Amino acid sequence: MSQPVIVTAIFHPRPESRDIVIDALRPALAAVHEEPGCELYAIHEVADGSLVMIEKWESVELLDAHGSSPAVVALVAEIGEHLTVPVDVTRMTAIPMGTPTQGAL
Repeated sequence: MSQPVIVTAIFHPRPESRDIVIDALRPALAAVHEEPGCELYAIHEVADGSLVMIEKWESVELLDAHGSSPAVVALVAEIGEHLTVPVDVTRMTAIPMGTPTQGAL
């Protein structure tokens, strides 16, 4: 069994495009929640205006498939011009510590 993969994807919308980006994320999130291997896919706003997607995937293989899914392809095409820089994606693997429910995503 492979270890889950944790991902952060940071979006930096242009200030005037915040609502456009958030509106584009709504259907993308709904679609991604239906993808095989998606255990968590949640968007959060930071005080500086950036948006952080926190993701958890069952395996690297399923995460890789997600990267070329119709939802991601459509989202990237729709929001690209509304971002100040490309989306910053970081993949991580947990180092579980403490309790099983609190020590790892």
